[in-house]
Amino acid sequence: MLRNVRSVEDVLQLMDSLFAPEADRWTSEAGGWWDGFYEDRSKPVPFFVAKPDESLVSYVERGLVAPGRALDLGCGPGRNALWLSSRGFEVDAVDLSPGAIAWAEERAQEAGADIRFRCGDAFAEDAPAGPYDLIYDSGCFHHLPPHRRVSYLRLVERSLAPGGHLALSCFASGAMGSELPDAELYGRGGLQGGLAFTPESLRWIFEGMEEVELRRMREEPADSPHFGRNFLWSALFRVDVSLGDHGQNSGR
Repeated sequence: MLRNVRSVEDVLQLMDSLFAPEADRWTSEAGGWWDGFYEDRSKPVPFFVAKPDESLVSYVERGLVAPGRALDLGCGPGRNALWLSSRGFEVDAVDLSPGAIAWAEERAQEAGADIRFRCGDAFAEDAPAGPYDLIYDSGCFHHLPPHRRVSYLRLVERSLAPGGHLALSCFASGAMGSELPDAELYGRGGLQGGLAFTPESLRWIFEGMEEVELRRMREEPADSPHFGRNFLWSALFRVDVSLGDHGQNSGR
């Protein structure tokens, strides 16, 4: 008889077990699933291209985000990390998949970029801790089971410097991803390939932060130097500069 729950983290891990490894695709056990996904680099996967997100480029070029320390969360083959580094950011990049990290490191070496890559769980105690001026997430958030949004918010709150930004791209409701209610996902034991969000749900989840911009990502043509798919939201949030404790007084 096991009685092994006595902390919030124990509860979160217990709830993790309700999702099959191939369904949650984010825990350390799922690194092998992603390795298989990245094994064939010639697959026509949109985000395999060595291009930065058009929204990220737009934030920096318009001066909404200034160079500083950045964390690329779920960096994949490193396309956004490479672009940030080329624009003067000091970049840490983390991903669960050894295959993705190996590919990203190859790209960085070819470009002569100095990026600190780490293979592992961004929520782990030994993960990069900041403080960061920017946390960039292109496609990680919509692969989290609902209870791990708690871990995500905790990561953002402890890692972003006052005045820092969270920028994320995630599935847009009505365009891509599952729109099942959170509670129903636990009965099914999977994320149906990724979760869709409405603008209102994103604003509610990140209500402790200032909304700088929330829009659909622009669709970019194949010959564009930037990546863009209009089935994604591009959201930019900012930590109140007065929150010297990295937002911990938000109550989460």
